[in-house]
Amino acid sequence: MPLINVVIGLIVVGVLLSLVNNYIPMDSKIKSILNAVVVICVVLWLLQAFGVLGSLSSFRVGK
Repeated sequence: MPLINVVIGLIVVGVLLSLVNNYIPMDSKIKSILNAVVVICVVLWLLQAFGVLGSLSSFRVGK
């Protein structure tokens, strides 16, 4: 994955998260949970994009 795609993806996710945090009225607990979930997803995506983490499609839940 080219580096420019990673940078553009991070910018888009950051802008969307800031828009949600600023303009959608939510309880602060829900906002913090949403922020944590987005950060975890972005970190996993970055690890996969740079090849540190293998393919996420190989993980299976259940049998």
